[in-house]
Amino acid sequence: MADLAAKLKTVHQKIKTAALAAGCNPLAIKLVAVSKKKTESDVRAALATGQKIFGENRVQEAKIKFTTLRGEFPDLELHLIGPLQTNKAEEAVQLFDVIETLDRPQLATALAKAIKKAGRAPKLYIEVNSGNEPQKAGIAPRELESFLHFCREDCGLNIEGLMCIPPHKDDPKPHFMRLRELAARFSLPMLSMGMSADFEIAIACGSTEVRVGTAIFGERS
Repeated sequence: MADLAAKLKTVHQKIKTAALAAGCNPLAIKLVAVSKKKTESDVRAALATGQKIFGENRVQEAKIKFTTLRGEFPDLELHLIGPLQTNKAEEAVQLFDVIETLDRPQLATALAKAIKKAGRAPKLYIEVNSGNEPQKAGIAPRELESFLHFCREDCGLNIEGLMCIPPHKDDPKPHFMRLRELAARFSLPMLSMGMSADFEIAIACGSTEVRVGTAIFGERS
C-alpha cells in the first residue's frame, strides 16, 4: 500500500506540474485510476489514499469488483473505458457514472433505451478513432459531426466529451490537438486523453481527464 500511495503521489505531482505549465488549474484535471485486471484489494488500497475515480474495461469485471465498494464509498466514480456491447448497455447504465466509449449508432440507440428504462443517465463521451485505424473502435474524425447529431437529435443523448487512444507508434501530440479542436468545435467540455506514457503531453494539449493504470498499479498480469 505504501508503494501504491507513493506512485499515486508521483502521478498527482506530475499532473500538477503539467497543468501549471499549461496555464490551467490542476484541480480541474481528473485522474482516472485504471483498475482493470486489478483486484478489489488493489482498489481498496487506492481508495485508502483518497483516490475515488476508477476506470474499468469490462462491465462484468467492474460489476464483480465494485458492487460492494459502491455501498461503502458512495462518492466513488466509475468510468467505462473499454468497448461496450449493446447487450450490456443496461448493466453499464446502472453501474457506471461515465461511459467513455460510445462509438456507433447501434450503441447510441441501446444507451438511450437503457437510460430511459433506468431513469439514470451516466455522462457520455464519444470515442474518436483519431488515427483511422481499421482494427480499433471509435468514430472517424470526419464522421463525428453526423454521429454527434444522431446522438443528440435522434437519441436524445447528452454528450459531454470526447475520448481517444492514439496509435501506439505515433507521436500522440497531433492526435490530442486534433481532439481538442473537435471538442471546441462542437462545444464539448470534457476531453479524456492521455495514459501512463503520455498523460503529461495530453494535459499540455488540453486534456481534462487522464487515464492512468500502469504508473499507479504496476504492470498488469
